[in-house]
This record gives sequence, C-alpha cells and structure tokens, in this order.
Amino acid sequence: MKTFFLALILLASSSNAFAQDDPHAACAAPPTYVPSELLVRTLPLRKGVGNSHEAVTTTSKEAQKYYDQGLNYLESYVWIEASRSFHEALRKDPNLAMAYIGLSRTHSGMDDADGAKMYFEKAKALAPKVSEREQRRIAIREAQLAAMENIEDNAKLAAYRKVVEDALAKDIDDAQLWVLAGNAQESTAAGRGQRGGANTVPYYNQVLALVPNHATAHHYLIHSYETIGLIDRALEHGEVFARESPSIPHAAHMWAHDLRRVGRIDDAITQFKKTDALERAYYQAESIDPSMDWHHGHNLDLLATCYQHKGQMAIAEKTLREAAALKKVTAYHAFNEKGLPAFLIHRGRYEEALEAARAMTKFEYPQARTVGHALAAHALADLGRLDEARAELTAAERELEQVPAVTPGIVPKRSIVKVWVDAARGEVLLKTGQLAEANPLLKNAERDLRATPGPDAWTQALFRLETIARSAREAGDWELAEYTAKQMLDHDSAYGGSHLAMALVLEHKGDSASAKKELAEAKRYWKDADRDMAELKQVETAARR
Repeated sequence: MKTFFLALILLASSSNAFAQDDPHAACAAPPTYVPSELLVRTLPLRKGVGNSHEAVTTTSKEAQKYYDQGLNYLESYVWIEASRSFHEALRKDPNLAMAYIGLSRTHSGMDDADGAKMYFEKAKALAPKVSEREQRRIAIREAQLAAMENIEDNAKLAAYRKVVEDALAKDIDDAQLWVLAGNAQESTAAGRGQRGGANTVPYYNQVLALVPNHATAHHYLIHSYETIGLIDRALEHGEVFARESPSIPHAAHMWAHDLRRVGRIDDAITQFKKTDALERAYYQAESIDPSMDWHHGHNLDLLATCYQHKGQMAIAEKTLREAAALKKVTAYHAFNEKGLPAFLIHRGRYEEALEAARAMTKFEYPQARTVGHALAAHALADLGRLDEARAELTAAERELEQVPAVTPGIVPKRSIVKVWVDAARGEVLLKTGQLAEANPLLKNAERDLRATPGPDAWTQALFRLETIARSAREAGDWELAEYTAKQMLDHDSAYGGSHLAMALVLEHKGDSASAKKELAEAKRYWKDADRDMAELKQVETAARR
C-alpha cells in the first residue's frame, strides 16, 4: 500500500506532460467524458496492478512493460490509467499495434465508439508489421467492433465468436486469447468480463490452467459466479483477485461484493473503505475529478448500502449524498442516482424523496428520467397525491420507450429499468385500494428485482422489497406482506429488516412465539444500528407485547 501511495506522489510531480507538449499525444486522444489531456498524461510503471502478460511485437522492453500495465488496468476497468499506459507504450514504440488495440478496447469501456474505431484503424494499418498471432488479434477486434456497431445482430455476434474460435485453434495455449474468448461468450459483443455466466466459467478456468493465479481470470470468474448465484465460489476468487492486484481499487471492491452476500457486512465495509482510500489517494495525487472515474460513485453506493444494512442511517445518507454530488457523465452514473430517492422513500421522507426523484427527470439519459418519474410516483402516492402519482407513471412509461432493449457493457437496458416502473405502479395501486391488481404486479416486480444482475441491483432489491412489505401491511394485504417477507429472508437472511418483516406477519397471524424469535434475530443483526432508528424502536416495542 505504501509503495502505491509513494508511486502516486511521484507521479503527481512527473505528470506535467500534457497533450500540447507531446507530439504523439496531441493528435491521439479523441474527446470522451474524460478530458483528453488526462488520457495521454505520462506515468511511471507501477506494482500491484495485476499479472497479465502478453508478448507483443516490439524491440523496446519499456514498451512491453507499459503494454502489460495497460492490459492489467484495462482488464480491471481502470480506463484512465489503461489509456495512459498504452499511450506511454506508444511513446516508446510508435509501431506497437497491440497498444492501439488496447486503446480501442479502452475507449469502448468509456462508451466512446468513435475513439474505439479510430484506434482500431491505427492498429490495422500496422498489421503487416506484426506477427500472425497479432494479426489474428486485430481481426478479432475488427469482428467485435462490427458486432458492437450492430449490437442486436445475432449473425454478427456469431461471426465475431467464430473469429475468436478460429484464432484459438491456432493459439490454443494463449492465455490472453482465452480471456477474450470468455468475454465473447457474453450476451452481446460488448462483453468484457462483467456479464458472464455458467458458459464463461470454463474459459476462465482454462486461463488458470495455463497461468495459475491469473488475476484477470479470477476477476471475471467473480462476475460469472455472481451472475449464477454461486456466491461462495465468487468469494474465493474475490479474495485471490484482491491479493494479486493490491493496488487496484476494483479488486478490493470486488471482494467486498460477496462478503456482503454471505453476511460478512463488517468485512465488506472494510474492503469498500480500502477501495475508497486507494481512489482518494489517486485523485489527490493526480488532481483528477472523481466524477471522471466511473468506479468511485459505484463504490460509494455499495458502501452506503452496507451502512444502511447495519441500520447506520446517518452515515449511509451522508455517503449516498456524496455519490449523488458527482457529475453524471454516463447513463450508468445517472441511473444509479436512484439510490438517494429510494433511500429517502425507505426512510419515509417522501417530500425529500420527491425532490431527489424529480431532479433525476432532468438528466439527459432516458434510463435516469424513467426511474426518476417512477420514484416520484411512489413518493407522491405515499403523500396521498394520487393524481400526480398517476401522471408521473405516465411520464415514466413514455420515457421507458426511449431506453434501448439491448445495450453495450453496463449501460442499463429496458428490462432493468422497467421493473422500477412496475414496482411504482404496484405501490400506487396499493394506495388506492386496488389490491387484486397490485398483488400480482408487485410479486412479478419482486421476482424481476431479485433477478436483475449486478451488485447494485442485489442490495437495492432488498430495500425495495422492504418498502413493498411495509406498503402491503399498511394496505392490509397480509398475504402479499407474508410473501414479500419470505422473499426478503430468501434474498438476505442476515438483514435485520428481513426478520422484522416476518415477525410482523407472524404477530398478525397470532404466532407470538415465532414472532419473538424473528424479533430477536432482527435485534441481533441491528446491534450496531443508530439508536434512534425507527425500525429498531419497532423491534423493541413489538418484543414487549
């Protein structure tokens, strides 16, 4: 850790070569949401960023080292440092075609299709000068970009996979090619290790057979196992990824993902805080706006929900508001702004939730506008302003039509956004006494919430279920309340709120003995909660009955 911080400090004093001072960089960085001068800044070689290595066509040992560094940052989604590393490799060797491929992939990570294509063309122009193996890699990238440009074209996706398969037949022992082959098995050509499943596991296991403790293989296996719900296996790979890449914030963050899922909330908080410390040291040393790093707000969101899980609402809100203050530079950032209004609804602060939700409706991204209108409808229903709530639902449905059904990378697609609209509609129906219509709609929404992939979705589903359970009790739909309490326990039995929801159902049914057991569990899991938390007082009051 000390070595990493020292490197950052040294880097800060040596990073004054901006684009205008560097003939190579001046024409090399197309505009993205990250300032161009930042993407091309010089940087030193660093330790602890992973162990991916790929021999490339160059006579420069320094170029090779910077290429490997860029590869490791790329595979951990550290887009800025990946870009800087590949540019540095090109300063050492302007004919390093694979560095241009790395830059092309990096710009895809930043949702910059034009930049990705521009850098690919530079690599393709150098293809006659590189090995046949690298020519095959350039061909893979060409097929991938063609499929990404037509993201819903299954024929192009199949063609891309065929190019990868053909390359494997010639380079069967190439670990990095097996990594790419695993990526290619994701549902779209934009796959980069985050949306794998059972079908990608054998590919990454083959990487480990070739290169034991390959950090990237462990990283992508975490995502794959999370998707199919094998959290114990994801946890094992998370620990190795964190160990093999100690200077990568995302590595500590990934381990924390699954520490939460097995009830180790305090350990998760430790890892999320470690991530935060690494990021803040980096931003300070480099004078970087944290909004330029997609990962920072994501980490704050998950840290905040860990505090919320423990019942520490004051620090949870403080952390959520810090995340909300970051500029929203992508659809992913903007969509995740829902954490704050959803938290305020969860806390019963409906006027504040309405204000936060309506702020989301002003964003440029339809995903954020849709969920903003949906959460505004929920808040308005709780405030008894039902006509306004219905109007917000209509607006949400209109915006939802603008959300693509298929999207690249982690850009939220329509099905992921729609569930928030369905849940809000169900809440409005409950408030108007239309229980027969609300009940099946909300049950379907609960199923879809729980099935949504990703660490944000998992924890947000838990608290969303909790608000549905509360609404069901208030509306007198005890069948839905019981169903939802069971869903909560199945989703996360290490959460105090899951046990409280079931205790209140059991108490309503007259099973006081079982209710008291659930209340005791709620109190145990909320042992570190804020003493003024309403739910904790509810537990203590119910336990005395």
